[in-house]
Amino acid sequence: MARSASNTASGGSAWQWSRTAETRRVLLNAAREVFCEQGFAEASIAAVVERADSSVGSLYHHFGGKAELFLALWEEHQAVHEQNAVAAVAAARSGAGAGNEDPLELFIVGARAFLEGSWQRRDLALLFMDGGGPPGFELVRRTRSREWVRQNGVLLGAGSDSVDRLMVAVLTTIIGEAGREIATSPSKRQANKITEAAIVLIRRLGSTSIDT
Repeated sequence: MARSASNTASGGSAWQWSRTAETRRVLLNAAREVFCEQGFAEASIAAVVERADSSVGSLYHHFGGKAELFLALWEEHQAVHEQNAVAAVAAARSGAGAGNEDPLELFIVGARAFLEGSWQRRDLALLFMDGGGPPGFELVRRTRSREWVRQNGVLLGAGSDSVDRLMVAVLTTIIGEAGREIATSPSKRQANKITEAAIVLIRRLGSTSIDT
């Protein structure tokens, strides 16, 4: 009897977790639509919950407010970028034969994944690049950018001297600026042209600087 009750409780917890995750997902999807259409400043909690067919109380319960909802959307966007890049690099390393272990080529593989994501989620890329957002968002964005540069330095095997740090920052900036251009591109064809131009620049600069 106790075992049955335990199983029921466990099932209930799983169901509740699934329902909570689904509610968050619906609210985030609605927020994405509303923020991208109206911008952070003009968007309202009322518009988000109406789009989600939810309630103000539910939004505050899951996120705490409009600013927290915006930041959750930002964090998810960045996490998807990172996950895609990591997966692409891992696939390149474990490819046919010995795989690819050249730091610059692996960096380029990750860059391609990032730029592809900039096209696939261009609505969010545009939202987060326009300078709008809650108080403190610019600091969050700068902090994440510094961490991105640090991670790229590890991938490239760059040293700690100022020249290597500068080069990693330049290569990272190329990816970021290319992502911005891709997000505003009128077509996938144009986005692909920007990607290839960025890769040419990265390969040219990286091959002459990181190893010297």
